[in-house]
Amino acid sequence: MYKPAHLYNASLSSGEGTHKAIKATKEFLNSLGLFPETDADFTVNLLDDSDNIVATGSLVGNVLKYIAVSPTEQGNNACAQVVSELASHAYRNGIIKLFLYTKPENESLFSSLGFYTLAKTEYACMMENDKFGLDKFIKSLSTVPEEYNESQTVIGSIVCNCNPITNGHLYLMETASKACRVLHVFVLSEDKSMFPTDVRFELVKKSTAHIKNICLHKSSDYIISSATFPTYFIKDLANAENINADLDLTLFGSKIAPALGITKRFVGTEPFCAVTNSYNQRMKAILPKFDIELVEIERTGGISASKVRKYISEKNFEAIEKIVPKPCYEYIIANYA
Repeated sequence: MYKPAHLYNASLSSGEGTHKAIKATKEFLNSLGLFPETDADFTVNLLDDSDNIVATGSLVGNVLKYIAVSPTEQGNNACAQVVSELASHAYRNGIIKLFLYTKPENESLFSSLGFYTLAKTEYACMMENDKFGLDKFIKSLSTVPEEYNESQTVIGSIVCNCNPITNGHLYLMETASKACRVLHVFVLSEDKSMFPTDVRFELVKKSTAHIKNICLHKSSDYIISSATFPTYFIKDLANAENINADLDLTLFGSKIAPALGITKRFVGTEPFCAVTNSYNQRMKAILPKFDIELVEIERTGGISASKVRKYISEKNFEAIEKIVPKPCYEYIIANYA
């Protein structure tokens, strides 16, 4: 057994002036070709008799990240000890469901430690500690909307953040619903937006109440989340966004879409955000492999959620009223005016 040393709220991506232990952790990861890019809530380092780091790992939310073992210590149970320390800390803090992503060549190692593969690409493998976690998520998704669109046979999908929902989002959903028998709309669950998860979901629900063939879902951890977007072990950082997107889309295309019968995914054209546009391009490349057609619908009038957030900061509520659905406008007036 090695000596464990714990770091709490340790930003492994911090620059100069950080605590000596954090700096040593970052240097250890860098020496193994790993690139920490986000704040770690909890980090465990395993130390040898000379207090040198021989293994490390971190917990970020419910995702195990930055797990690395010195080449000289591989095969000596160091990885198992790191994972055990991280899992124990998570459980003590009420975090039961855990995810990790790793290089495909490490899949069997983490399988032996109680993790199950959700999706795998050439460069990344996504795993979780609940063998039936994804199955339970899929079974929780309602597949019966209030009414069907009897004139269509297609089952379609939209994935959106809606931070907040705009008339542009609403136009996309209304247009897509007319081309589908059932339209599954996934609102991203991760709470990293100005508008909290539950608020975003409720505003979408109220704003789309007139679209009877919609099935509205929270995305959980399985669609565009910290659990599906790895970057820290990708040496070719210029290609990291594509690798992230490919893993997320592989999980959607191979597991979620077939379970719901989804054959089309609808998106709005993206002239403003380079990251979203890049993701759209990856969808064009990846989704057809799973017999899913990507349908792009022209964005209307330059409307964007970022413009709404800008208007909120400027207290320009008159401009906001023109570009968001009524339930969204009422919420903004009640909370920001």
